[in-house]
Amino acid sequence: MSGHAIVVGGGIGGLAAALAMHRIGWRATVLERASELSEIGAGMSQAPNALRALAELGVEDQARAVGVPTHASANLRTPDGRYLQRARPGDATAMLAFARADLHRLLLQAVPADWIRTGAEVTAVRQSGGNVTVDFVGGELTADLVIAADGIRSTVRRLLWPDAPPPRFLARTAWLGIAPIAGLPGSITLGPGGYLLVHPIARDRAYWAHVTTADTPGVRYDQEKAEVAARVGAWHDPIPALVEATPAEAVIHIDICDLEPLPTYVRGRVALLGDAAHAMSPDRGQGAGQSIEDAVVLAAALAGEPTIEAALRRYDTERRPRTQATARGARKDGDRTTSRAAHRAMVTMIRLMPAPLWRKGIAADGNPTWRWRPPRLPSSTRP
Repeated sequence: MSGHAIVVGGGIGGLAAALAMHRIGWRATVLERASELSEIGAGMSQAPNALRALAELGVEDQARAVGVPTHASANLRTPDGRYLQRARPGDATAMLAFARADLHRLLLQAVPADWIRTGAEVTAVRQSGGNVTVDFVGGELTADLVIAADGIRSTVRRLLWPDAPPPRFLARTAWLGIAPIAGLPGSITLGPGGYLLVHPIARDRAYWAHVTTADTPGVRYDQEKAEVAARVGAWHDPIPALVEATPAEAVIHIDICDLEPLPTYVRGRVALLGDAAHAMSPDRGQGAGQSIEDAVVLAAALAGEPTIEAALRRYDTERRPRTQATARGARKDGDRTTSRAAHRAMVTMIRLMPAPLWRKGIAADGNPTWRWRPPRLPSSTRP
Protein backbone atom coordinates (compact mmCIF):
# COMPACT_ATOMS: atom_id res chain seq x y z
CA MET A 1 0.00 0.00 0.00
CA SER A 2 1.23 3.47 -0.85
CA GLY A 3 -0.31 6.90 -0.79
CA HIS A 4 0.02 10.55 0.11
CA ALA A 5 -0.01 11.87 3.68
CA ILE A 6 -0.38 15.43 4.91
CA VAL A 7 1.72 15.98 8.02
CA VAL A 8 0.58 18.96 10.07
CA GLY A 9 3.52 20.35 12.03
CA GLY A 10 7.20 20.57 11.20
CA GLY A 11 8.73 19.81 14.60
CA ILE A 12 10.65 16.68 15.53
CA GLY A 13 7.53 14.49 15.52
CA GLY A 14 6.25 15.83 12.21
CA LEU A 15 9.59 15.44 10.45
CA ALA A 16 10.01 11.93 11.87
CA ALA A 17 6.56 11.09 10.48
CA ALA A 18 7.44 12.50 7.05
CA LEU A 19 10.71 10.56 7.02
CA ALA A 20 8.86 7.39 8.04
CA MET A 21 6.47 7.90 5.11
CA HIS A 22 9.43 8.30 2.80
CA ARG A 23 10.94 5.05 4.12
CA ILE A 24 7.83 3.04 3.20
CA GLY A 25 7.36 4.57 -0.23
CA TRP A 26 4.62 7.09 0.60
CA ARG A 27 4.68 10.75 -0.34
CA ALA A 28 4.12 13.41 2.28
CA THR A 29 3.52 17.14 2.48
CA VAL A 30 4.52 18.85 5.72
CA LEU A 31 2.43 21.92 6.56
CA GLU A 32 4.17 24.20 9.06
CA ARG A 33 2.45 27.37 10.20
CA ALA A 34 5.70 29.23 10.97
CA SER A 35 7.30 31.16 8.14
CA GLU A 36 10.62 29.43 8.79
CA LEU A 37 11.16 25.84 9.87
CA SER A 38 13.09 25.72 13.13
CA GLU A 39 12.92 23.95 16.48
CA ILE A 40 11.91 25.86 19.59
CA GLY A 41 13.65 24.90 22.81
CA ALA A 42 17.11 24.24 24.14
CA GLY A 43 18.22 20.65 24.71
CA MET A 44 17.05 17.12 25.35
CA SER A 45 18.24 13.59 25.89
CA GLN A 46 17.22 10.49 23.96
CA ALA A 47 17.05 7.09 25.61
CA PRO A 48 17.73 3.73 23.90
CA ASN A 49 14.12 3.29 22.77
CA ALA A 50 14.22 6.51 20.76
CA LEU A 51 17.69 5.79 19.40
CA ARG A 52 16.43 2.43 18.08
CA ALA A 53 13.54 4.24 16.39
CA LEU A 54 15.97 6.70 14.79
CA ALA A 55 17.95 3.72 13.53
CA GLU A 56 14.82 2.31 11.90
CA LEU A 57 14.34 5.68 10.20
CA GLY A 58 17.85 5.42 8.79
CA VAL A 59 19.39 8.33 10.69
CA GLU A 60 21.11 6.65 13.63
CA ASP A 61 24.61 7.51 12.43
CA GLN A 62 23.67 11.14 11.92
CA ALA A 63 22.10 11.25 15.38
CA ARG A 64 25.14 9.77 17.05
CA ALA A 65 27.33 12.27 15.20
CA VAL A 66 25.51 15.24 16.78
CA GLY A 67 24.58 13.61 20.11
CA VAL A 68 26.82 13.53 23.17
CA PRO A 69 26.84 10.73 25.77
CA THR A 70 25.40 11.96 29.06
CA HIS A 71 25.72 10.48 32.54
CA ALA A 72 22.92 12.61 33.98
CA SER A 73 20.98 9.58 35.22
CA ALA A 74 24.08 8.24 36.97
CA ASN A 75 25.24 11.47 38.63
CA LEU A 76 22.67 12.45 41.24
CA ARG A 77 23.60 15.23 43.64
CA THR A 78 22.22 17.48 46.36
CA PRO A 79 22.48 21.28 46.18
CA ASP A 80 25.51 21.27 48.47
CA GLY A 81 27.35 19.09 45.93
CA ARG A 82 27.20 15.70 47.66
CA TYR A 83 26.70 12.73 45.36
CA LEU A 84 23.80 10.38 45.97
CA GLN A 85 24.87 8.19 43.05
CA ARG A 86 27.92 8.71 40.88
CA ALA A 87 29.15 7.43 37.53
CA ARG A 88 32.49 5.66 37.65
CA PRO A 89 35.30 6.63 35.27
CA GLY A 90 34.85 4.65 32.07
CA ASP A 91 31.20 3.77 32.71
CA ALA A 92 29.16 3.40 29.55
CA THR A 93 25.96 5.39 29.28
CA ALA A 94 22.83 4.47 27.37
CA MET A 95 21.71 8.03 26.69
CA LEU A 96 22.67 10.72 24.21
CA ALA A 97 22.05 14.42 24.72
CA PHE A 98 21.23 16.85 21.91
CA ALA A 99 20.59 20.44 21.20
CA ARG A 100 16.99 20.27 19.99
CA ALA A 101 17.96 22.23 16.89
CA ASP A 102 20.60 19.65 15.96
CA LEU A 103 18.18 16.71 16.07
CA HIS A 104 15.55 18.73 14.23
CA ARG A 105 18.05 19.69 11.53
CA LEU A 106 19.19 16.14 10.81
CA LEU A 107 15.58 15.01 10.38
CA LEU A 108 14.86 17.97 8.13
CA GLN A 109 17.87 17.12 5.97
CA ALA A 110 16.60 13.55 5.56
CA VAL A 111 13.16 14.62 4.29
CA PRO A 112 12.82 15.64 0.63
CA ALA A 113 13.03 19.43 0.54
CA ASP A 114 10.03 19.84 -1.75
CA TRP A 115 7.80 18.14 0.84
CA ILE A 116 7.99 21.14 3.20
CA ARG A 117 5.55 24.07 3.06
CA THR A 118 6.00 26.87 5.58
CA GLY A 119 3.57 29.69 6.38
CA ALA A 120 0.75 27.13 6.05
CA GLU A 121 -1.40 27.48 9.15
CA VAL A 122 -4.20 24.90 9.14
CA THR A 123 -7.75 26.26 9.43
CA ALA A 124 -9.98 23.26 8.67
CA VAL A 125 -9.92 19.50 8.11
CA ARG A 126 -12.65 17.86 6.02
CA GLN A 127 -13.14 14.14 5.38
CA SER A 128 -15.13 12.69 2.51
CA GLY A 129 -15.05 9.08 1.37
CA GLY A 130 -11.48 7.95 1.19
CA ASN A 131 -9.91 11.40 1.19
CA VAL A 132 -9.00 14.10 3.69
CA THR A 133 -8.80 17.76 2.71
CA VAL A 134 -6.85 20.26 4.76
CA ASP A 135 -7.53 23.98 4.38
CA PHE A 136 -4.63 26.21 5.30
CA VAL A 137 -3.51 29.78 4.85
CA GLY A 138 -2.57 29.91 1.20
CA GLY A 139 -4.58 27.00 -0.14
CA GLU A 140 -5.95 23.52 0.40
CA LEU A 141 -4.62 20.04 -0.10
CA THR A 142 -6.25 16.61 -0.38
CA ALA A 143 -4.55 13.36 0.57
CA ASP A 144 -5.19 9.80 1.72
CA LEU A 145 -4.19 10.45 5.33
CA VAL A 146 -3.53 13.32 7.74
CA ILE A 147 -0.92 12.98 10.49
CA ALA A 148 -1.43 15.70 13.08
CA ALA A 149 1.91 16.43 14.74
CA ASP A 150 1.11 20.03 15.64
CA GLY A 151 1.94 19.96 19.32
CA ILE A 152 0.26 20.18 22.68
CA ARG A 153 -2.08 22.94 21.48
CA SER A 154 -2.91 21.07 18.28
CA THR A 155 -5.30 22.78 15.90
CA VAL A 156 -6.26 19.42 14.39
CA ARG A 157 -7.09 17.96 17.81
CA ARG A 158 -9.23 20.99 18.62
CA LEU A 159 -11.09 20.69 15.31
CA LEU A 160 -11.72 16.93 15.33
CA TRP A 161 -11.69 16.20 19.07
CA PRO A 162 -13.77 19.20 20.22
CA ASP A 163 -14.69 17.56 23.52
CA ALA A 164 -11.08 16.84 24.51
CA PRO A 165 -9.98 18.98 27.46
CA PRO A 166 -7.23 21.56 26.91
CA PRO A 167 -3.70 21.03 28.23
CA ARG A 168 -3.57 20.84 32.02
CA PHE A 169 -1.03 22.75 34.07
CA LEU A 170 0.97 20.43 36.33
CA ALA A 171 1.90 23.07 38.94
CA ARG A 172 5.48 23.10 37.69
CA THR A 173 7.53 25.59 35.72
CA ALA A 174 10.98 25.40 34.16
CA TRP A 175 13.86 27.59 33.01
CA LEU A 176 16.04 26.27 30.17
CA GLY A 177 19.32 27.43 28.72
CA ILE A 178 22.49 26.52 26.82
CA ALA A 179 25.88 27.66 28.10
CA PRO A 180 29.25 27.57 26.28
CA ILE A 181 30.85 25.28 28.86
CA ALA A 182 32.58 22.07 27.77
CA GLY A 183 33.41 18.80 29.43
CA LEU A 184 30.52 18.30 31.84
CA PRO A 185 29.43 14.65 32.18
CA GLY A 186 25.76 15.40 32.89
CA SER A 187 24.04 15.40 36.26
CA ILE A 188 20.78 15.88 38.13
CA THR A 189 20.76 17.91 41.33
CA LEU A 190 17.78 17.21 43.56
CA GLY A 191 16.75 20.13 45.73
CA PRO A 192 13.73 20.64 47.98
CA GLY A 193 10.93 21.68 45.63
CA GLY A 194 12.84 21.29 42.38
CA TYR A 195 15.81 19.92 40.47
CA LEU A 196 18.41 21.06 37.99
CA LEU A 197 19.40 18.88 35.04
CA VAL A 198 22.65 19.25 33.08
CA HIS A 199 23.50 17.56 29.77
CA PRO A 200 26.61 18.05 27.63
CA ILE A 201 25.71 18.84 24.04
CA ALA A 202 27.61 19.30 20.79
CA ARG A 203 30.10 22.08 20.11
CA ASP A 204 31.43 22.25 23.67
CA ARG A 205 28.21 23.41 25.26
CA ALA A 206 25.98 22.34 28.13
CA TYR A 207 22.20 22.33 28.29
CA TRP A 208 20.59 22.98 31.66
CA ALA A 209 17.02 22.97 32.93
CA HIS A 210 15.69 24.00 36.34
CA VAL A 211 12.26 22.55 37.15
CA THR A 212 10.37 23.70 40.21
CA THR A 213 6.86 24.10 41.57
CA ALA A 214 4.54 26.97 40.63
CA ASP A 215 1.12 27.88 41.96
CA THR A 216 -0.25 29.37 38.74
CA PRO A 217 0.74 29.26 35.07
CA GLY A 218 1.81 32.26 33.07
CA VAL A 219 3.93 34.02 35.71
CA ARG A 220 6.89 35.67 34.02
CA TYR A 221 9.73 37.91 35.18
CA ASP A 222 11.34 40.99 33.68
CA GLN A 223 14.74 39.34 34.12
CA GLU A 224 14.33 35.57 33.75
CA LYS A 225 18.05 34.89 34.04
CA ALA A 226 18.30 36.85 37.27
CA GLU A 227 15.27 35.01 38.65
CA VAL A 228 16.69 31.54 38.06
CA ALA A 229 20.11 32.66 39.27
CA ALA A 230 18.54 33.79 42.54
CA ARG A 231 16.90 30.39 42.94
CA VAL A 232 20.00 28.23 42.32
CA GLY A 233 22.86 30.66 42.85
CA ALA A 234 23.89 28.97 46.11
CA TRP A 235 23.85 25.48 44.62
CA HIS A 236 27.07 23.61 43.91
CA ASP A 237 29.45 24.34 41.06
CA PRO A 238 29.10 24.45 38.10
CA ILE A 239 25.41 25.41 38.39
CA PRO A 240 25.90 29.14 39.08
CA ALA A 241 28.48 29.31 36.29
CA LEU A 242 26.10 27.62 33.83
CA VAL A 243 23.40 30.18 34.46
CA GLU A 244 25.86 33.07 34.38
CA ALA A 245 27.36 31.91 31.07
CA THR A 246 23.95 31.72 29.38
CA PRO A 247 22.98 34.84 27.40
CA ALA A 248 20.07 36.52 29.17
CA GLU A 249 17.99 36.62 26.00
CA ALA A 250 18.48 32.87 25.51
CA VAL A 251 17.01 31.80 28.87
CA ILE A 252 13.64 30.16 28.17
CA HIS A 253 10.85 30.01 30.76
CA ILE A 254 8.02 27.53 30.19
CA ASP A 255 5.14 26.11 32.18
CA ILE A 256 4.86 22.33 32.29
CA CYS A 257 1.61 20.83 31.06
CA ASP A 258 0.34 17.51 29.77
CA LEU A 259 -2.88 16.12 28.27
CA GLU A 260 -5.67 14.10 29.75
CA PRO A 261 -5.67 10.63 28.13
CA LEU A 262 -7.67 10.54 24.90
CA PRO A 263 -9.96 7.58 24.14
CA THR A 264 -8.51 7.33 20.64
CA TYR A 265 -5.75 8.89 18.57
CA VAL A 266 -7.67 8.35 15.33
CA ARG A 267 -10.66 10.03 13.67
CA GLY A 268 -11.44 8.56 10.26
CA ARG A 269 -8.25 9.01 8.28
CA VAL A 270 -6.67 11.47 10.71
CA ALA A 271 -4.11 10.29 13.27
CA LEU A 272 -2.67 12.30 16.14
CA LEU A 273 1.05 11.90 16.75
CA GLY A 274 3.47 13.10 19.42
CA ASP A 275 2.43 15.95 21.71
CA ALA A 276 -0.83 16.39 19.81
CA ALA A 277 -1.81 12.93 21.09
CA HIS A 278 0.00 12.48 24.39
CA ALA A 279 1.92 15.55 25.53
CA MET A 280 3.77 14.67 28.71
CA SER A 281 5.94 16.33 31.32
CA PRO A 282 9.69 16.18 30.65
CA ASP A 283 10.50 14.25 33.82
CA ARG A 284 11.26 10.99 32.01
CA GLY A 285 12.87 12.62 28.98
CA GLN A 286 10.43 10.81 26.70
CA GLY A 287 8.38 13.49 24.94
CA ALA A 288 10.27 13.68 21.66
CA GLY A 289 11.27 10.02 21.86
CA GLN A 290 7.67 8.87 22.03
CA SER A 291 6.81 10.96 18.97
CA ILE A 292 9.64 9.30 17.03
CA GLU A 293 8.34 5.91 18.14
CA ASP A 294 4.86 6.94 16.94
CA ALA A 295 6.23 7.71 13.49
CA VAL A 296 7.89 4.31 13.11
CA VAL A 297 4.87 2.37 14.39
CA LEU A 298 2.49 4.27 12.12
CA ALA A 299 4.69 3.66 9.08
CA ALA A 300 5.02 -0.05 9.89
CA ALA A 301 1.25 -0.34 10.21
CA LEU A 302 0.69 1.38 6.87
CA ALA A 303 3.24 -0.90 5.24
CA GLY A 304 1.84 -4.05 6.79
CA GLU A 305 -1.95 -3.67 6.72
CA PRO A 306 -4.20 -4.00 3.68
CA THR A 307 -6.08 -0.72 4.26
CA ILE A 308 -5.42 2.65 5.82
CA GLU A 309 -8.30 2.08 8.23
CA ALA A 310 -6.77 -1.17 9.45
CA ALA A 311 -3.37 0.49 9.78
CA LEU A 312 -4.78 3.31 11.87
CA ARG A 313 -6.59 0.87 14.15
CA ARG A 314 -3.33 -0.98 14.68
CA TYR A 315 -1.46 2.28 15.36
CA ASP A 316 -4.05 3.37 17.92
CA THR A 317 -4.09 -0.03 19.62
CA GLU A 318 -0.31 -0.19 19.89
CA ARG A 319 0.49 3.39 20.81
CA ARG A 320 -2.19 4.52 23.26
CA PRO A 321 -1.37 2.13 26.12
CA ARG A 322 2.37 2.75 25.94
CA THR A 323 2.30 6.51 25.51
CA GLN A 324 -0.40 7.08 28.11
CA ALA A 325 1.43 4.90 30.64
CA THR A 326 4.63 6.85 29.93
CA ALA A 327 2.81 10.14 30.43
CA ARG A 328 1.37 8.94 33.75
CA GLY A 329 4.81 7.86 34.90
CA ALA A 330 6.37 11.17 33.89
CA ARG A 331 3.71 13.10 35.77
CA LYS A 332 4.27 11.03 38.92
CA ASP A 333 8.04 11.37 38.64
CA GLY A 334 7.69 15.13 38.38
CA ASP A 335 5.38 15.27 41.38
CA ARG A 336 7.89 13.27 43.40
CA THR A 337 11.04 15.16 42.39
CA THR A 338 9.50 18.58 43.05
CA SER A 339 7.74 17.69 46.31
CA ARG A 340 9.21 19.42 49.35
CA ALA A 341 7.45 16.97 51.62
CA ALA A 342 8.92 13.93 49.85
CA HIS A 343 12.41 15.36 49.28
CA ARG A 344 14.15 14.01 52.36
CA ALA A 345 12.74 10.51 51.95
CA MET A 346 13.61 10.43 48.23
CA VAL A 347 17.19 11.56 48.85
CA THR A 348 17.64 8.96 51.59
CA MET A 349 16.26 6.19 49.40
CA ILE A 350 18.59 7.06 46.51
CA ARG A 351 21.62 7.35 48.80
CA LEU A 352 20.96 3.94 50.36
CA MET A 353 20.37 2.13 47.06
CA PRO A 354 23.38 -0.07 46.16
CA ALA A 355 25.28 1.47 43.26
CA PRO A 356 25.22 -1.74 41.14
CA LEU A 357 21.42 -1.85 41.43
CA TRP A 358 21.17 1.80 40.37
CA ARG A 359 23.46 1.21 37.38
CA LYS A 360 21.38 -1.78 36.34
CA GLY A 361 18.25 0.38 36.29
CA ILE A 362 19.81 2.93 33.93
CA ALA A 363 21.35 0.41 31.54
CA ALA A 364 20.05 0.24 27.97
CA ASP A 365 17.52 -2.44 28.89
CA GLY A 366 17.17 -1.41 32.50
CA ASN A 367 13.51 -0.40 32.48
CA PRO A 368 10.39 -1.21 30.46
CA THR A 369 10.32 2.15 28.70
CA TRP A 370 13.88 1.83 27.44
CA ARG A 371 13.51 -1.85 26.46
CA TRP A 372 11.05 -1.08 23.64
CA ARG A 373 12.04 -2.32 20.19
CA PRO A 374 10.64 -0.73 17.01
CA PRO A 375 8.86 -2.70 14.33
CA ARG A 376 10.95 -3.23 11.23
CA LEU A 377 10.13 -1.10 8.24
CA PRO A 378 10.15 -2.88 4.87
CA SER A 379 13.67 -3.78 3.86
CA SER A 380 12.97 -2.72 0.27
CA THR A 381 12.98 0.92 1.40
CA ARG A 382 16.41 0.80 3.02
CA PRO A 383 19.21 2.65 1.27
